[in-house]
Amino acid sequence: MTAFFVTGTDTGVGKTRVSCALLHALRQRHARVIGMKPVAAGTELIHGEWANEDVLALRAASTVQVPALYDNPYLLHQAASPHIAAREEGVGIDIEHIAACFHALRQQAEAVVVEGAGGFIVPLQEAQGQSATSADLAVLLRLPVILVVGVRLGCLNHALLTQEAILARGLTLAGWVANRIDPSMIGQDANVDTLRQRLQGPLLADWAWAPQIEASRLTIGLP
Repeated sequence: MTAFFVTGTDTGVGKTRVSCALLHALRQRHARVIGMKPVAAGTELIHGEWANEDVLALRAASTVQVPALYDNPYLLHQAASPHIAAREEGVGIDIEHIAACFHALRQQAEAVVVEGAGGFIVPLQEAQGQSATSADLAVLLRLPVILVVGVRLGCLNHALLTQEAILARGLTLAGWVANRIDPSMIGQDANVDTLRQRLQGPLLADWAWAPQIEASRLTIGLP
C-alpha cells in the first residue's frame, strides 16, 4: 500500500493543492485512492451542512468515498491553530485515534495521502499536561513526507528548518514541491535552485503562480 504525509513550510502554502494533485497522479497507478485530512480547522455552511473546503477537495480527488469519521476524524469550526480551536470547542484530539482511522483507510485503498495541518510542528492538542503536534502524528504513522514549499520571502529558512525537523525524527523526505505563491517575489528561480541543492529529496513539481488552474491539471511526479 502506498501512502504519503504531506506537510508544508507554513499554512496557506498549497498543501491541499499538492495533496489533490498527488491523488490524481496516484489514480494513474491505483484504482482505489483516498485523501485524508485528520484535523481540519475552519468551516463554512455548504448546502446546509458545515464543511471544510480542504476536506471536500480531497474527497473530490479520491476514488473511494468513506464515512467522514475516517477521512476527517476532527472537524473544527474555528479557523485557528488546531490546539486553540479544539480547546475553544471542548474537543480532545487524540493522535492514536487518528492512527486507527488511517489504518482503517489502508484496508480500503491502495494509496492514501494524509494532509497535515499548518506547518510540520503545529500543535494539535494541549490538555492535561500532554501535548501533540503534527510532527508527532507523522512519526506515529511512519510515512514518507512530502514537503510543500511556499516560494516567498523567507522560504529558504522555513524549508531547511522543516527538513531538519523531519530528518531529526527519523522520517524520510520523499520529495518536495515548489509552489510559487508570491508572483512579485524577486529571485524566485535562485531560491528554488538553492533548495534543489540543499533539500535531501527530489523536486516533484515546480508550479508557477496560477491559482485558477485546478489540481487535476497540475503535473506532479511521484516519489
